[in-house]
Amino acid sequence: MGPFSSMFNGLARSLSIRKGRNSENCVGREAAEEMAKEARKNELILRSSGTVNADGSKNFAAVFSQRGKKGVNQDCFIVWEEFGCQEDMMFCGVFDGHGPWGHFVAKKVRESMPSSLLRNWQETLAQASSDPDFEWESDKRFNVWKHSYIKTCAAIDQELEQHRKIDSFHSGTTALTIVRQGELLYVANVGDSRAVLATTSDDGRLVPLQLTVDFKPNLPQEAERIVQCKGRVFCLHDEPGVHRVWLPDDETPGLAMSRAFGDYCIKDYGLISVPEVTQRNITSRDQFVVLATDGVWDVISNQEAVEIVSSTPDRAKAAKRLVESAVHAWKRKRKGIAMDDISAICLFFQTSPSS
Repeated sequence: MGPFSSMFNGLARSLSIRKGRNSENCVGREAAEEMAKEARKNELILRSSGTVNADGSKNFAAVFSQRGKKGVNQDCFIVWEEFGCQEDMMFCGVFDGHGPWGHFVAKKVRESMPSSLLRNWQETLAQASSDPDFEWESDKRFNVWKHSYIKTCAAIDQELEQHRKIDSFHSGTTALTIVRQGELLYVANVGDSRAVLATTSDDGRLVPLQLTVDFKPNLPQEAERIVQCKGRVFCLHDEPGVHRVWLPDDETPGLAMSRAFGDYCIKDYGLISVPEVTQRNITSRDQFVVLATDGVWDVISNQEAVEIVSSTPDRAKAAKRLVESAVHAWKRKRKGIAMDDISAICLFFQTSPSS
């Protein structure tokens, strides 16, 4: 329990929290928002194309996004170095909006998720730390993050439904996020964006390891849930292979993913916003992880993505090169189909002189 107890005490000190002050929720919404404000002030949060590499950090993140041919760019992202005032923590996320209000929904979830997750994580830490019989094993640490993510996603989806200025009835967003805490990586996925790890194989080759599931409606467990809830899953005649979710008695909304925030028109028919949460221990073999929206993965394979990123001499340009490669692939492979928005985060684990 020692390391986590000291971590929680450090969090409290960083927020100037005293015993008896806001005793019921000492690290609540206000404190989490204050952390975000301080991080923005210190340029530790990135929300536009560029790089993040705090002094002394092991992390180096490159980010790039390009609008597709369907209108406004509905992709957005965030990178938060020293997440929660912890030097060894980092938060990254990509959000892919859809529908008339999709760009507003995506930005709202991006705005809400980091602070909400931080608040829930701190509350769970506080509760666990107060239990003298609780032991901080690695699986317990994972359970804290998993519980925090599930609680966060449920709260965000509920708040979004009640939001007066954003119409999420026929609009929504995916959310793929990771938290790096020391040498542990926690991944939470809602939707069909994808995280791919580049790791070194036994024979010295750099190979991809997909960390997430693309939550498409035709996955057996997803389709079963949707059908049980009276929703329908099928492809349109002019889109063979593209499975979508439909209402029981109407040819709408035709969502191409089985999990998303918003889209309340079909939430009663099998669409959910529950994240799949997983963890991975980062080893010396692991080089970087790519988080990207489906605009990349529709035309670029996992292996191709790893090769593109690893062969980019300047790591600061890795995400841009990956996105530009996807743009060229769209023109080559998807002639006559409007290009999707394309966004990527490349998070490098190992420091290098060039960075």
